[in-house]
Amino acid sequence: MYGESTMTLVGCFIQVSFFLLSESSECLLLSVMSYDRYVAICNPLRYLSIMTHNFCVTSVSIIWLVAFIVTLINIISIYNLHFCGPHVIDHFYCDYEPILQLSCSDTSIIQKMNLILGFFNATGPFIIIVMSYVYIVITVLKIPSNTGKYKAFSTCSSHLIVVSMLYGTLMIVYMFPTKGQSLILSKILSLMYTVLTPLLNPIIYTLRNKDIKEAFLKLKFNNL
Repeated sequence: MYGESTMTLVGCFIQVSFFLLSESSECLLLSVMSYDRYVAICNPLRYLSIMTHNFCVTSVSIIWLVAFIVTLINIISIYNLHFCGPHVIDHFYCDYEPILQLSCSDTSIIQKMNLILGFFNATGPFIIIVMSYVYIVITVLKIPSNTGKYKAFSTCSSHLIVVSMLYGTLMIVYMFPTKGQSLILSKILSLMYTVLTPLLNPIIYTLRNKDIKEAFLKLKFNNL
């Protein structure tokens, strides 16, 4: 690692495994959550019959299974690479791209495979999210009252904030050419989707919870 911090090869692989697993599962989970919002707004009468307990458990199980398979494929691919030095990663953690840059092997095949997996695991869910919100917007615009429109949009606000934060930084880091990016900017953006976004997730979703709001207001008035 960069600076005085050191890490074994096994430790680096473990770190990047947890990173890939969490990011892959989050992208897929956000797409399922967008479908949940779509059903709640566009088909409210069928919500309970569609979003059943079995559906939720099955969806989460499939998400973790797919994320595990994607992570396993990536780890096996970089494990078979040859590293001849220097073994210095100019980053805050063992990220996937910096590890590939250290390899002396031809990584062109891995890069192509990574594009395919990225489309399946990140772009695919993003398309589902966009399509869900297109139908949501069309349905909300048909609501006659402004109050009804506000309530419908407010149910999606937390999810939209998280999606914007995650995919916004992912697109900047991975879709734009690496040569055109500042190294410091790239590291800061990677910290946003690996540390800041997961850290803010419970805060963002909690602030939309009515019970949490009421408890917070009670605590505030009691301290006055």
